[in-house]
Amino acid sequence: MHKTIGILAHVDAGKTTFSEQLLYHTNTIRQRGRVDHQDSFLDSHTIEKNRGITIFADQGIFTHNNSTYNIIDTPGHVDFSPEMERAIQVMDYAIILISAVDGIEGHTETVWQLLRKHKVPTFFFINKTDYEGTDPASILAEIRDTLSEDVCDITNTFDEELIEFIAERDETLLETYMDSGFDKDLWTKALQQMIKENKVFACASGSALKDFGIIEFLDKLDLLTTTSYKADDAFAAQVYKIRHDESGNRVTFLKLVNGTLKVRDSVTYNEQTEKITQVRLYSGKKFKTIDQAIAGELVAVTGLTNASIGDGLGSLTQKTAFDMIPTLKSKVLFGTSIHVKEVLRSFKLLDAEDPSLRVFWDEYFQEIHVHVMGVIQLEVLEQIVLERFGFHVSFGEPKILYKETIDNSVRGYGHFEPLKHYAEVHLLIEPAARNSGITFANVCHANDLSIGHQNLVSHHLFEREHHGLLTGSSLTDVKITLLTGRGHNEHTHGGDFREATYRALRQGLEKAENILLEPFYDFTIKVHMDLIGRVLSDIQQAAGTFEPPENIGDKVLVKGRVPVATFMKYSTIFASFTHGKGSLSLVFGGYDRCHNTQEIIEALGYIKEADPEYTSTSIFCAKGKGYPVYWDEAEAAMHCL
Repeated sequence: MHKTIGILAHVDAGKTTFSEQLLYHTNTIRQRGRVDHQDSFLDSHTIEKNRGITIFADQGIFTHNNSTYNIIDTPGHVDFSPEMERAIQVMDYAIILISAVDGIEGHTETVWQLLRKHKVPTFFFINKTDYEGTDPASILAEIRDTLSEDVCDITNTFDEELIEFIAERDETLLETYMDSGFDKDLWTKALQQMIKENKVFACASGSALKDFGIIEFLDKLDLLTTTSYKADDAFAAQVYKIRHDESGNRVTFLKLVNGTLKVRDSVTYNEQTEKITQVRLYSGKKFKTIDQAIAGELVAVTGLTNASIGDGLGSLTQKTAFDMIPTLKSKVLFGTSIHVKEVLRSFKLLDAEDPSLRVFWDEYFQEIHVHVMGVIQLEVLEQIVLERFGFHVSFGEPKILYKETIDNSVRGYGHFEPLKHYAEVHLLIEPAARNSGITFANVCHANDLSIGHQNLVSHHLFEREHHGLLTGSSLTDVKITLLTGRGHNEHTHGGDFREATYRALRQGLEKAENILLEPFYDFTIKVHMDLIGRVLSDIQQAAGTFEPPENIGDKVLVKGRVPVATFMKYSTIFASFTHGKGSLSLVFGGYDRCHNTQEIIEALGYIKEADPEYTSTSIFCAKGKGYPVYWDEAEAAMHCL
């Protein structure tokens, strides 16, 4: 039986040390490494060793009883949470480590929410219980209060408390228990199924550093987890990681969901087919080649040149969408001795490995930009570029990533007809739910526009991010419907419908009520009662909102929302005036109306008429010559009714 287990936690909760213990106890490694000794098995990259943090979601393999485990040690720092989320998509089960010293921290809640989104069955392990003054029972109570009341203590398997916990959630099992007494196998299977269905979440405690409670937890994990992958079904796999090996080969990491995969098999994805040239089994930084992989395994393959993270392969066609979206962007700075094409090529490789970077080339300003989660990520990127590509880069001051949307429904019209070209597109552009992105619908009849040309319109709407009119930021949260259009049997050529589609979108935006959006945090703050006045004042000054505070003993809990722009550096201020005694959790809460729109518009200085990539002006043709029709007159000039 193959099981993929992810280890997740807030930074410094002991994930890597915990993972080392599992590998050691199952005879995978001969000695346990330590982060502070820079010799841990899974933090194998030089940058990870030097910084003492996990940056890359690396995996190890071990066997225990009758199961083979792939264990994934994920980053705990918020700057590398996209890497953590990409690993979550292939986990069968997850273990959240919580420090008995610190309790639930900000990133713990982020991890929990992502695991719930991806429906990953979850265990808890309360770590560092060897520290003086720690109380696992109070941490368990905190987990139940903050994350889920359906958390059970499995320290003493099937004691009276656990039996009552299970019985409360299964009346049939309770009746069986009352009639015929306790049947361990029956209750084990019941708990196993409840965990798998995310109805309950099991918790234990111990110390990874001092090695107590670890092997006992592993035995219970093994007992209470099960998988049922089907090797006989049609091949299906999910891409969860891209790397480039020392020879520059693109290595694609897969989770086999169904079927088998052999060397030289042909694999279909995104309407293309390629042949697998090698199948690798990685544990740490080392790998061995194998001839065949089966459902449930994590493998890496060579031969796939265009597969991207989140793609489904074979019979799995759905692409995974991710929540951890960077809210900052930064300009790449480099010396004149390095050619810009070399820098861009290197960053495109990094972009394949971390698509949240969303590396882009600004043609107008001749600049390379990247999207990031925070300044620690930029520092690490500098080291990665130097280590892998041999040149120095630095980054400009990170800036907030704004977005734009509209507040009313409009119709957009685009016509492109210079001599011997022809395309016309009519779009309905409507506001959509916040944080829904861009969606497309089609009500165009094939008698008006061929299916092929209709597909072109859809393709051009999604082939790139489109700009809003206020700041040139990405357009989002709109539904775009193709109403009608027209092509020409002789004069329509490649690119004509791109021009017409872009102009129709832009012409519609000219008529819309445009809205600027900014990223928000959902915050949870707990402080001593004496400090709540200061906290609420800070939130208001930061243009945030909050729910009525809740008294918990001598402390006060307050939740709310606040712009990232005004609160991104607040954790340092908060730690200072609370002397480290308060708790602050910041979770990305999506985009909403900007609190200082006019100020941002003026600061960014975007001039819509000067955008080299967009125009709302249509081109018509008369007497063998093309002529422009500006956006406010374009509708009346259209050929389609």
